[in-house]
Amino acid sequence: MKEVYLGRLPILDSKHNLVAYELLFRPDQNNTVTVTDNSAASANVIIDTYGQLGIENVIGKRRGFIKVDTELLMHDAICMLPKKHVVLEILKSVEINDEIIQRCTFLKQKGYQLALSNVVQLDNRYDRIMPLINVVKINITALNQNDLINLINKLKRWPVLFLAEKVESQEMARSCIALNFQMLQGFYFAKPEIISGKRIDPSKLALLKLLLLVVKDSDVSEIENELKYQPGLSYNLLRMVNSAAGGLPKTINSIKRAIMILGRKQLQRWVQILLYAAKQKGGNASDALMQTATLRGKLLEFIAIADRPHDKNHQDRAFMVGTLSLLDTLLGIEMAELVSSLSIQKDMSEALLNRRGYLGRQLELIEAHEKGEFETVSAMLSDLGFLSISEFTKMELEAAAWANRISDAINQPA
Repeated sequence: MKEVYLGRLPILDSKHNLVAYELLFRPDQNNTVTVTDNSAASANVIIDTYGQLGIENVIGKRRGFIKVDTELLMHDAICMLPKKHVVLEILKSVEINDEIIQRCTFLKQKGYQLALSNVVQLDNRYDRIMPLINVVKINITALNQNDLINLINKLKRWPVLFLAEKVESQEMARSCIALNFQMLQGFYFAKPEIISGKRIDPSKLALLKLLLLVVKDSDVSEIENELKYQPGLSYNLLRMVNSAAGGLPKTINSIKRAIMILGRKQLQRWVQILLYAAKQKGGNASDALMQTATLRGKLLEFIAIADRPHDKNHQDRAFMVGTLSLLDTLLGIEMAELVSSLSIQKDMSEALLNRRGYLGRQLELIEAHEKGEFETVSAMLSDLGFLSISEFTKMELEAAAWANRISDAINQPA
Protein backbone atom coordinates (compact mmCIF):
# COMPACT_ATOMS: atom_id res chain seq x y z
CA MET A 1 0.00 0.00 0.00
CA LYS A 2 1.29 3.47 -0.85
CA GLU A 3 2.05 6.01 1.86
CA VAL A 4 -1.20 7.94 2.28
CA TYR A 5 -2.80 10.03 4.97
CA LEU A 6 -6.51 9.50 5.33
CA GLY A 7 -8.92 11.15 7.74
CA ARG A 8 -12.68 11.24 8.21
CA LEU A 9 -14.69 14.17 9.52
CA PRO A 10 -18.25 13.28 10.54
CA ILE A 11 -21.23 14.95 8.88
CA LEU A 12 -24.41 14.94 10.98
CA ASP A 13 -28.03 15.69 10.29
CA SER A 14 -30.03 18.24 12.26
CA LYS A 15 -30.75 15.64 14.97
CA HIS A 16 -27.02 14.87 15.34
CA ASN A 17 -27.29 11.48 13.61
CA LEU A 18 -24.21 10.48 11.64
CA VAL A 19 -25.10 10.52 7.91
CA ALA A 20 -21.81 10.94 6.03
CA TYR A 21 -18.09 11.66 6.26
CA GLU A 22 -15.79 14.11 4.59
CA LEU A 23 -12.77 12.11 3.50
CA LEU A 24 -9.42 13.86 3.82
CA PHE A 25 -6.45 12.80 1.73
CA ARG A 26 -2.79 13.75 1.55
CA PRO A 27 -0.47 11.91 -0.83
CA ASP A 28 2.62 12.53 1.35
CA GLN A 29 3.69 13.84 4.74
CA ASN A 30 3.71 17.45 3.54
CA ASN A 31 0.38 18.76 4.76
CA THR A 32 -0.33 20.61 1.51
CA VAL A 33 -2.15 19.84 -1.69
CA THR A 34 -0.62 21.33 -4.83
CA VAL A 35 -2.08 21.31 -8.34
CA THR A 36 0.06 18.32 -9.31
CA ASP A 37 -0.93 16.44 -6.14
CA ASN A 38 -4.58 16.99 -6.95
CA SER A 39 -4.34 15.72 -10.52
CA ALA A 40 -3.48 12.20 -11.65
CA ALA A 41 -1.30 11.47 -8.62
CA SER A 42 -4.08 12.36 -6.20
CA ALA A 43 -6.60 10.38 -8.21
CA ASN A 44 -4.33 7.36 -8.09
CA VAL A 45 -3.88 7.70 -4.32
CA ILE A 46 -7.65 7.64 -3.82
CA ILE A 47 -8.30 4.81 -6.25
CA ASP A 48 -5.39 2.71 -4.98
CA THR A 49 -6.42 3.19 -1.36
CA TYR A 50 -10.02 2.13 -1.94
CA GLY A 51 -9.09 -0.49 -4.48
CA GLN A 52 -7.03 -2.29 -1.85
CA LEU A 53 -9.10 -1.62 1.25
CA GLY A 54 -12.63 -1.06 -0.01
CA ILE A 55 -14.63 2.12 0.48
CA GLU A 56 -17.18 0.21 2.54
CA ASN A 57 -14.45 -0.29 5.15
CA VAL A 58 -14.03 3.46 5.44
CA ILE A 59 -17.61 4.72 5.51
CA GLY A 60 -19.84 1.64 5.79
CA LYS A 61 -23.30 2.38 4.39
CA ARG A 62 -22.85 6.15 4.62
CA ARG A 63 -21.62 8.50 1.91
CA GLY A 64 -18.16 10.00 1.69
CA PHE A 65 -17.56 13.56 0.48
CA ILE A 66 -14.38 13.76 -1.62
CA LYS A 67 -12.92 17.13 -2.60
CA VAL A 68 -12.15 17.44 -6.32
CA ASP A 69 -10.40 20.17 -8.27
CA THR A 70 -10.49 20.65 -12.05
CA GLU A 71 -7.83 18.01 -12.78
CA LEU A 72 -9.38 15.33 -10.59
CA LEU A 73 -12.92 16.15 -11.79
CA MET A 74 -11.83 15.64 -15.40
CA HIS A 75 -9.70 12.55 -14.69
CA ASP A 76 -11.07 9.22 -15.97
CA ALA A 77 -10.14 7.48 -12.70
CA ILE A 78 -12.91 9.31 -10.85
CA CYS A 79 -15.48 7.07 -12.52
CA MET A 80 -13.92 4.12 -10.68
CA LEU A 81 -15.32 5.49 -7.42
CA PRO A 82 -18.66 3.88 -6.45
CA LYS A 83 -21.44 6.35 -7.24
CA LYS A 84 -23.62 5.04 -4.41
CA HIS A 85 -20.96 5.82 -1.83
CA VAL A 86 -19.41 9.15 -2.77
CA VAL A 87 -20.32 12.80 -3.16
CA LEU A 88 -17.93 14.74 -5.40
CA GLU A 89 -17.25 18.02 -3.64
CA ILE A 90 -16.23 20.64 -6.21
CA LEU A 91 -13.63 23.04 -4.86
CA LYS A 92 -14.07 26.79 -5.01
CA SER A 93 -11.03 27.04 -7.28
CA VAL A 94 -12.80 25.20 -10.11
CA GLU A 95 -13.68 27.61 -12.93
CA ILE A 96 -17.22 26.98 -14.08
CA ASN A 97 -16.93 26.90 -17.87
CA ASP A 98 -18.46 24.89 -20.72
CA GLU A 99 -16.07 21.98 -20.18
CA ILE A 100 -16.89 21.72 -16.45
CA ILE A 101 -20.64 21.96 -17.08
CA GLN A 102 -20.39 19.20 -19.66
CA ARG A 103 -18.34 17.02 -17.29
CA CYS A 104 -20.71 17.56 -14.35
CA THR A 105 -23.69 16.76 -16.57
CA PHE A 106 -21.99 13.51 -17.58
CA LEU A 107 -21.22 12.57 -13.95
CA LYS A 108 -24.75 13.46 -12.89
CA GLN A 109 -26.17 11.21 -15.61
CA LYS A 110 -23.89 8.43 -14.37
CA GLY A 111 -25.54 8.73 -10.96
CA TYR A 112 -22.94 10.69 -9.01
CA GLN A 113 -23.97 13.29 -6.46
CA LEU A 114 -22.26 16.68 -6.64
CA ALA A 115 -21.60 19.27 -3.95
CA LEU A 116 -20.21 22.80 -3.97
CA SER A 117 -17.51 23.46 -1.39
CA ASN A 118 -16.95 26.54 0.77
CA VAL A 119 -19.74 28.69 -0.67
CA VAL A 120 -19.94 32.20 0.82
CA GLN A 121 -21.75 34.08 -1.96
CA LEU A 122 -23.60 33.52 -5.22
CA ASP A 123 -22.96 35.23 -8.53
CA ASN A 124 -24.05 34.64 -12.11
CA ARG A 125 -21.42 31.96 -12.75
CA TYR A 126 -23.29 29.60 -10.39
CA ASP A 127 -26.53 29.77 -12.37
CA ARG A 128 -25.30 27.20 -14.89
CA ILE A 129 -24.09 24.60 -12.44
CA MET A 130 -26.70 24.86 -9.68
CA PRO A 131 -29.28 22.62 -11.46
CA LEU A 132 -26.65 19.84 -11.28
CA ILE A 133 -25.82 20.27 -7.59
CA ASN A 134 -27.20 18.13 -4.74
CA VAL A 135 -25.51 19.70 -1.73
CA VAL A 136 -24.20 23.21 -1.04
CA LYS A 137 -21.58 23.43 1.72
CA ILE A 138 -21.71 26.91 3.28
CA ASN A 139 -18.78 28.30 5.25
CA ILE A 140 -20.74 29.84 8.10
CA THR A 141 -17.70 31.39 9.81
CA ALA A 142 -17.14 33.69 6.81
CA LEU A 143 -20.64 35.22 6.98
CA ASN A 144 -22.56 37.37 9.40
CA GLN A 145 -26.15 36.41 10.20
CA ASN A 146 -27.78 38.72 7.63
CA ASP A 147 -25.48 37.63 4.80
CA LEU A 148 -26.03 33.98 5.72
CA ILE A 149 -29.82 34.38 5.63
CA ASN A 150 -29.62 36.20 2.27
CA LEU A 151 -27.45 33.43 0.82
CA ILE A 152 -29.85 30.73 1.99
CA ASN A 153 -32.81 32.59 0.49
CA LYS A 154 -31.02 32.83 -2.88
CA LEU A 155 -30.19 29.12 -2.79
CA LYS A 156 -33.84 28.19 -2.25
CA ARG A 157 -34.36 28.65 -5.99
CA TRP A 158 -32.84 25.18 -6.43
CA PRO A 159 -33.72 21.84 -4.74
CA VAL A 160 -30.40 21.52 -2.90
CA LEU A 161 -29.50 20.43 0.62
CA PHE A 162 -27.67 22.88 2.89
CA LEU A 163 -24.58 21.71 4.77
CA ALA A 164 -22.99 24.04 7.34
CA GLU A 165 -19.19 23.86 7.33
CA LYS A 166 -16.94 24.88 10.22
CA VAL A 167 -19.49 24.47 13.00
CA GLU A 168 -17.24 25.04 16.00
CA SER A 169 -19.61 25.58 18.92
CA GLN A 170 -22.95 24.49 20.37
CA GLU A 171 -24.34 27.96 19.71
CA MET A 172 -23.36 27.79 16.02
CA ALA A 173 -24.93 24.34 15.71
CA ARG A 174 -28.24 25.50 17.16
CA SER A 175 -28.25 28.60 14.95
CA CYS A 176 -27.73 26.50 11.81
CA ILE A 177 -30.49 24.09 12.77
CA ALA A 178 -32.81 27.06 13.30
CA LEU A 179 -31.95 28.20 9.76
CA ASN A 180 -33.02 24.76 8.44
CA PHE A 181 -29.59 23.40 7.55
CA GLN A 182 -30.08 19.70 6.83
CA MET A 183 -26.45 18.79 7.60
CA LEU A 184 -23.72 20.04 9.92
CA GLN A 185 -19.97 19.56 9.95
CA GLY A 186 -17.09 20.83 12.06
CA PHE A 187 -14.54 19.94 14.71
CA TYR A 188 -17.22 20.66 17.31
CA PHE A 189 -18.74 17.30 16.33
CA ALA A 190 -15.50 15.40 16.83
CA LYS A 191 -16.66 15.58 20.43
CA PRO A 192 -20.41 16.22 20.22
CA GLU A 193 -22.47 18.28 22.61
CA ILE A 194 -22.27 17.40 26.28
CA ILE A 195 -25.74 16.70 27.64
CA SER A 196 -26.63 19.44 30.09
CA GLY A 197 -27.25 18.66 33.73
CA LYS A 198 -26.05 15.88 36.01
CA ARG A 199 -28.97 13.48 35.69
CA ILE A 200 -27.95 10.42 33.68
CA ASP A 201 -30.50 8.83 31.36
CA PRO A 202 -31.94 5.76 33.18
CA SER A 203 -31.02 3.39 30.34
CA LYS A 204 -27.41 4.56 30.51
CA LEU A 205 -27.42 4.46 34.31
CA ALA A 206 -28.28 0.74 34.15
CA LEU A 207 -25.43 0.18 31.70
CA LEU A 208 -23.00 2.11 33.84
CA LYS A 209 -24.02 -0.01 36.84
CA LEU A 210 -23.46 -3.14 34.75
CA LEU A 211 -20.07 -1.87 33.60
CA LEU A 212 -19.06 -1.29 37.23
CA LEU A 213 -20.04 -4.89 38.07
CA VAL A 214 -17.91 -6.25 35.22
CA VAL A 215 -14.90 -4.02 35.88
CA LYS A 216 -14.93 -4.78 39.60
CA ASP A 217 -14.94 -8.55 38.94
CA SER A 218 -18.36 -9.23 40.50
CA ASP A 219 -19.82 -12.72 40.57
CA VAL A 220 -21.23 -14.02 37.26
CA SER A 221 -24.68 -14.53 38.80
CA GLU A 222 -24.75 -10.90 39.94
CA ILE A 223 -23.96 -9.72 36.41
CA GLU A 224 -26.57 -12.07 34.94
CA ASN A 225 -29.23 -10.87 37.38
CA GLU A 226 -28.58 -7.24 36.50
CA LEU A 227 -28.99 -8.06 32.82
CA LYS A 228 -32.29 -9.88 33.49
CA TYR A 229 -33.77 -6.58 34.65
CA GLN A 230 -32.86 -5.08 31.27
CA PRO A 231 -34.44 -7.35 28.60
CA GLY A 232 -33.82 -4.87 25.77
CA LEU A 233 -30.19 -4.58 26.78
CA SER A 234 -29.81 -8.36 26.97
CA TYR A 235 -31.30 -8.73 23.49
CA ASN A 236 -29.02 -6.08 22.00
CA LEU A 237 -25.99 -7.60 23.71
CA LEU A 238 -26.67 -11.07 22.34
CA ARG A 239 -27.45 -9.75 18.86
CA MET A 240 -24.29 -7.66 18.74
CA VAL A 241 -22.07 -10.44 20.07
CA ASN A 242 -23.46 -12.98 17.60
CA SER A 243 -23.30 -10.60 14.64
CA ALA A 244 -19.98 -8.91 15.26
CA ALA A 245 -17.82 -11.11 17.46
CA GLY A 246 -17.49 -13.95 14.97
CA GLY A 247 -15.44 -17.11 15.27
CA LEU A 248 -17.80 -18.90 17.64
CA PRO A 249 -19.04 -22.38 16.66
CA LYS A 250 -22.64 -21.85 17.80
CA THR A 251 -25.04 -19.00 18.33
CA ILE A 252 -24.97 -17.59 21.85
CA ASN A 253 -28.56 -17.54 23.10
CA SER A 254 -28.23 -16.93 26.84
CA ILE A 255 -26.58 -14.20 28.89
CA LYS A 256 -24.92 -16.69 31.21
CA ARG A 257 -23.46 -18.58 28.27
CA ALA A 258 -22.30 -15.30 26.70
CA ILE A 259 -20.47 -14.42 29.91
CA MET A 260 -18.93 -17.87 30.26
CA ILE A 261 -17.81 -18.15 26.63
CA LEU A 262 -16.70 -14.58 26.05
CA GLY A 263 -15.15 -13.93 29.43
CA ARG A 264 -15.31 -10.72 31.39
CA LYS A 265 -12.97 -8.73 29.19
CA GLN A 266 -15.05 -9.31 26.06
CA LEU A 267 -18.31 -8.72 27.94
CA GLN A 268 -16.85 -5.47 29.23
CA ARG A 269 -16.17 -4.37 25.65
CA TRP A 270 -19.74 -4.92 24.52
CA VAL A 271 -21.17 -3.16 27.56
CA GLN A 272 -18.94 -0.14 26.92
CA ILE A 273 -20.17 0.05 23.32
CA LEU A 274 -23.81 -0.44 24.33
CA LEU A 275 -23.52 2.60 26.59
CA TYR A 276 -23.29 4.68 23.43
CA ALA A 277 -25.95 2.66 21.62
CA ALA A 278 -28.60 3.06 24.32
CA LYS A 279 -31.54 5.17 23.21
CA GLN A 280 -31.80 8.79 24.30
CA LYS A 281 -34.97 10.13 25.90
CA GLY A 282 -35.92 11.54 22.51
CA GLY A 283 -35.65 8.09 20.95
CA ASN A 284 -32.34 8.56 19.09
CA ALA A 285 -29.18 6.62 19.77
CA SER A 286 -25.86 8.47 20.11
CA ASP A 287 -24.83 7.22 16.68
CA ALA A 288 -21.95 9.62 16.02
CA LEU A 289 -20.56 9.14 19.50
CA MET A 290 -20.84 5.37 19.26
CA GLN A 291 -19.03 5.31 15.91
CA THR A 292 -16.22 7.50 17.20
CA ALA A 293 -15.84 5.71 20.52
CA THR A 294 -15.96 2.23 18.96
CA LEU A 295 -13.41 3.16 16.32
CA ARG A 296 -11.15 4.74 18.96
CA GLY A 297 -11.27 1.59 21.05
CA LYS A 298 -10.40 -0.75 18.20
CA LEU A 299 -7.72 1.53 16.73
CA LEU A 300 -6.07 2.02 20.13
CA GLU A 301 -6.11 -1.76 20.55
CA PHE A 302 -4.45 -2.24 17.14
CA ILE A 303 -1.74 0.25 18.12
CA ALA A 304 -1.25 -1.58 21.43
CA ILE A 305 -0.91 -4.91 19.57
CA ALA A 306 1.80 -3.39 17.35
CA ASP A 307 3.50 -1.89 20.39
CA ARG A 308 3.26 -4.88 22.74
CA PRO A 309 2.17 -7.93 20.70
CA HIS A 310 2.34 -10.38 23.64
CA ASP A 311 0.74 -8.18 26.31
CA LYS A 312 -2.98 -9.00 26.11
CA ASN A 313 -3.71 -7.08 29.30
CA HIS A 314 -2.22 -3.90 27.79
CA GLN A 315 -4.28 -4.42 24.63
CA ASP A 316 -7.49 -4.79 26.67
CA ARG A 317 -6.68 -1.62 28.62
CA ALA A 318 -6.10 0.22 25.34
CA PHE A 319 -9.52 -0.78 24.01
CA MET A 320 -11.17 0.34 27.24
CA VAL A 321 -9.42 3.72 27.19
CA GLY A 322 -10.52 4.33 23.60
CA THR A 323 -14.17 3.51 24.18
CA LEU A 324 -14.36 5.32 27.52
CA SER A 325 -12.75 8.49 26.16
CA LEU A 326 -16.12 9.98 25.17
CA LEU A 327 -18.14 8.73 28.13
CA ASP A 328 -18.05 12.13 29.83
CA THR A 329 -19.59 13.65 26.70
CA LEU A 330 -22.26 10.94 26.55
CA LEU A 331 -23.30 11.10 30.19
CA GLY A 332 -22.74 14.81 30.79
CA ILE A 333 -20.56 14.35 33.87
CA GLU A 334 -16.90 15.02 34.52
CA MET A 335 -14.35 12.41 33.40
CA ALA A 336 -12.68 12.60 36.83
CA GLU A 337 -15.94 11.46 38.44
CA LEU A 338 -16.26 8.55 36.00
CA VAL A 339 -12.65 7.47 36.46
CA SER A 340 -13.08 7.55 40.23
CA SER A 341 -16.26 5.45 40.12
CA LEU A 342 -14.71 2.85 37.80
CA SER A 343 -11.54 2.49 39.92
CA ILE A 344 -9.45 1.77 36.82
CA GLN A 345 -5.67 1.39 36.67
CA LYS A 346 -3.44 4.44 36.96
CA ASP A 347 -2.15 4.38 33.36
CA MET A 348 -5.75 4.32 32.09
CA SER A 349 -6.89 7.17 34.33
CA GLU A 350 -3.85 9.25 33.33
CA ALA A 351 -4.67 8.62 29.67
CA LEU A 352 -8.34 9.60 30.07
CA LEU A 353 -7.80 12.62 32.32
CA ASN A 354 -4.55 14.13 31.06
CA ARG A 355 -3.61 12.29 27.84
CA ARG A 356 -0.40 11.17 29.58
CA GLY A 357 1.56 7.95 29.38
CA TYR A 358 1.72 5.49 26.49
CA LEU A 359 -2.04 5.14 26.15
CA GLY A 360 -2.62 8.86 26.62
CA ARG A 361 -0.23 9.85 23.84
CA GLN A 362 -1.70 7.24 21.52
CA LEU A 363 -5.24 8.46 22.28
CA GLU A 364 -4.02 12.00 21.52
CA LEU A 365 -2.66 10.69 18.19
CA ILE A 366 -6.09 9.30 17.29
CA GLU A 367 -7.80 12.56 18.24
CA ALA A 368 -5.39 14.54 16.03
CA HIS A 369 -6.11 12.13 13.18
CA GLU A 370 -9.87 12.61 13.62
CA LYS A 371 -9.40 16.35 13.13
CA GLY A 372 -7.26 15.96 10.01
CA GLU A 373 -4.16 17.38 11.72
CA PHE A 374 -1.76 15.46 9.50
CA GLU A 375 1.43 17.27 10.51
CA THR A 376 0.73 16.49 14.17
CA VAL A 377 -0.05 12.86 13.30
CA SER A 378 3.21 12.56 11.35
CA ALA A 379 5.24 14.00 14.22
CA MET A 380 3.57 11.77 16.81
CA LEU A 381 4.08 8.63 14.71
CA SER A 382 7.75 9.52 14.39
CA ASP A 383 7.96 9.85 18.19
CA LEU A 384 6.30 6.47 18.67
CA GLY A 385 8.86 4.90 16.36
CA PHE A 386 7.07 1.62 15.59
CA LEU A 387 4.33 2.63 13.12
CA SER A 388 4.55 3.98 9.58
CA ILE A 389 1.88 6.16 7.98
CA SER A 390 0.66 3.31 5.79
CA GLU A 391 0.46 0.91 8.75
CA PHE A 392 -1.49 3.45 10.81
CA THR A 393 -3.85 4.17 7.89
CA LYS A 394 -4.52 0.48 7.37
CA MET A 395 -5.24 0.05 11.09
CA GLU A 396 -7.66 2.99 10.98
CA LEU A 397 -9.54 1.55 8.03
CA GLU A 398 -9.76 -1.89 9.62
CA ALA A 399 -11.00 -0.29 12.85
CA ALA A 400 -13.57 1.70 10.85
CA ALA A 401 -14.80 -1.48 9.16
CA TRP A 402 -15.16 -3.16 12.56
CA ALA A 403 -17.02 -0.15 13.98
CA ASN A 404 -19.36 -0.15 10.97
CA ARG A 405 -20.17 -3.84 11.53
CA ILE A 406 -20.95 -3.12 15.18
CA SER A 407 -23.22 -0.23 14.20
CA ASP A 408 -25.01 -2.35 11.59
CA ALA A 409 -25.55 -5.17 14.10
CA ILE A 410 -27.10 -2.80 16.64
CA ASN A 411 -29.22 -0.83 14.18
CA GLN A 412 -30.61 -3.74 12.17
CA PRO A 413 -34.39 -4.25 12.47
CA ALA A 414 -35.50 -6.49 15.30
